[in-house]
Amino acid sequence: MAFAVEFDNVSTVGLQSSPVASALAGLRANEARYLKNKYNHEFVVEEADKDTKTLDYVNSILKKERDIEFSSRPLETSMFQVDNIQMAYVFYENGLEVNVMYTINDSKKRAVGFKLSEGMEVPKELEGKFKFARQKSKLAGSIRGSFFVIKNEY
Repeated sequence: MAFAVEFDNVSTVGLQSSPVASALAGLRANEARYLKNKYNHEFVVEEADKDTKTLDYVNSILKKERDIEFSSRPLETSMFQVDNIQMAYVFYENGLEVNVMYTINDSKKRAVGFKLSEGMEVPKELEGKFKFARQKSKLAGSIRGSFFVIKNEY
């Protein structure tokens, strides 16, 4: 079932099984606020097991670009296009968010981002491979994030 994420009323709906559900809900709400403010886009997520297309897309990029396969269970996904940017999001049970921003007509503006919910450890799949910068968020507390540039066509 699709769920429109509200950033003025943070909810853990769909994320309850996560040990950091509140922080992950804040991270998801933070993304919703960003998308609304930057692109006037309503952020809608759905259960990951009902959206294999988005999971396959994100997983194929992670595998082909950096040989990354996450062991944590994906809880929610979202894929949409705003302007000329294809965006995909996956929220994992351990508190990780992976997002893909793939500019359709500019191969220099394509990246995969990782955001860690407050209170979670760096997943073993990312340990030592990325440096994480901290940012503060009223909705999500302290977010640690990193990214890599996508080199191939998808």
